[in-house]
Amino acid sequence: MERVLGIGGYFLRAADPVALSAWYRDCLGLEADEHGLWRQEPGPTVFAAFESDTDYFGSRSQRTMLNFRVRDLDAMLAQLRAAGAEVLSGSKVHPCLIGG
Repeated sequence: MERVLGIGGYFLRAADPVALSAWYRDCLGLEADEHGLWRQEPGPTVFAAFESDTDYFGSRSQRTMLNFRVRDLDAMLAQLRAAGAEVLSGSKVHPCLIGG
């Protein structure tokens, strides 16, 4: 059986895609080329479906959730706060991914 090898892309609609791409670069260090190609570091990726009425993430109208792997969550959250981003309480490390 043929199998997928990984996530090939995650696409976002934006009123200002250039500014949004710059935010991801400047605040998260996500260096993508002019075509959006980003070479991420190896590591685990969770692919999970949830019941449509889950409260696990966001409001019921939120259809997806994107998580990023980072080396130091506390340092990343401090960096985002320093850049003026609103960091919601409850940001946490998933126990299955510690040391991943």
